[in-house]
Amino acid sequence: MQISFEFKINENTMNHTVTERFLKYVKIDTQSDASSPTCPSTEKQKDLARVLVQELLEMGIKDAHMDDNGYVYGTLESNTQKTVPVICFCSHMDTSPDCSGKNVNPQIHSNYDGKDITLINDPTQIIKVANHPSLLKQIGNDIITTDGTTLLGADNKAGVAEIMDAMHQLINHPERKHGTIKVLFTPDEEIGRGADKADLAKLGADYGYTIDGEELGHIENETFSADGVTINIHGVSTHPGFAKNKMESAIKIASEIVAALPDDEMSPESTEKKQPFVHPVSITGAVEEASIQFIIRAFEEEDLKKQEDFLKQLADLIIKGYPHSTYDFIVKNQYRNMRQVLDRNPEIVENAMEAVRRAGVEPVLSSIRGGTDGSRFSYMGLPCPNIFAGEHAFHSKHEWVSVQDMEKAVNTIVNLAMVWEERS
Repeated sequence: MQISFEFKINENTMNHTVTERFLKYVKIDTQSDASSPTCPSTEKQKDLARVLVQELLEMGIKDAHMDDNGYVYGTLESNTQKTVPVICFCSHMDTSPDCSGKNVNPQIHSNYDGKDITLINDPTQIIKVANHPSLLKQIGNDIITTDGTTLLGADNKAGVAEIMDAMHQLINHPERKHGTIKVLFTPDEEIGRGADKADLAKLGADYGYTIDGEELGHIENETFSADGVTINIHGVSTHPGFAKNKMESAIKIASEIVAALPDDEMSPESTEKKQPFVHPVSITGAVEEASIQFIIRAFEEEDLKKQEDFLKQLADLIIKGYPHSTYDFIVKNQYRNMRQVLDRNPEIVENAMEAVRRAGVEPVLSSIRGGTDGSRFSYMGLPCPNIFAGEHAFHSKHEWVSVQDMEKAVNTIVNLAMVWEERS
């Protein structure tokens, strides 16, 4: 007869290193660059990768290494006699191109009092409770912000630091039984390329978890499905002094298409929850040729197709006013809702929910109006929901994270490794 029991973590024995690691990592500029064709898109991402490899080696993770593309891999060997699925914990190292990540100067606001936070080096930058109601859950906790001149980098260096501390905890507490654990740190997630060159065969994991979510206790098992649409417009150019009844400006055609998009629906500014949207992200070109790049987002694939059909009908309507001009409508699959994969493997999410409970937090299943590396990994053969990292107001100078939330994320990762061992 087999007797099983749940090992309860005594959190007083968790000598957390997550805050010190986080403060160190955010000072390393790892901003990615969508205009670069290389992988990683910026060499400076490797600066953090090298630090992580060295720290993993010093912990005792002997195979830790960075490959030529800037991905960091490592293996924490099993310490149980059971056969346990191989689990991967993944976070991305890059920060968003939307806001500077150079010379980050993190500030700790100890014993937060529930009031607006004025950032020290730019008093015009104020993190207002009215705009960030989650702050009201942090009274008495320690909040880390930027100084107001850069982003913080909690997206996703909070996740990186949490995985690193969790590995530290598991190595230093062998009584916490677990199967083989893989760690993976990716470049270029912020520009949609985080999964592009990940070697999942080398990784050798059965299931994965990205640690890249926001609110404490949240587990994201559903993402947008996503396509990119390019409309290439072929207009008619001629000398502007002799253009009457001849010129058909591709720039003006592109502008008309964008201007005809509804602003009270179907746009990021007017949608929420599970509502889909069409979003123009760039226009380039001249009189003869112009191009509009769109992203299309919806939770259901049929809604994705509806948005694309609407956009094509709109382009058809506009182009009729320019009888000598034509256009190309190109759709590119970007990623799909990971729920479709995760629903076939319910234990992945169930185990994560149990791990959150053991950290003393009520788990919340939620959908993310975006994508993660896990969206791509799930369709590459590595089912991979997203777990909270505690990051808030990402991609902005108002970015913040709570020390206590990061510690809960570490506890969740440790618990999750143990839950998989117990239930195997």
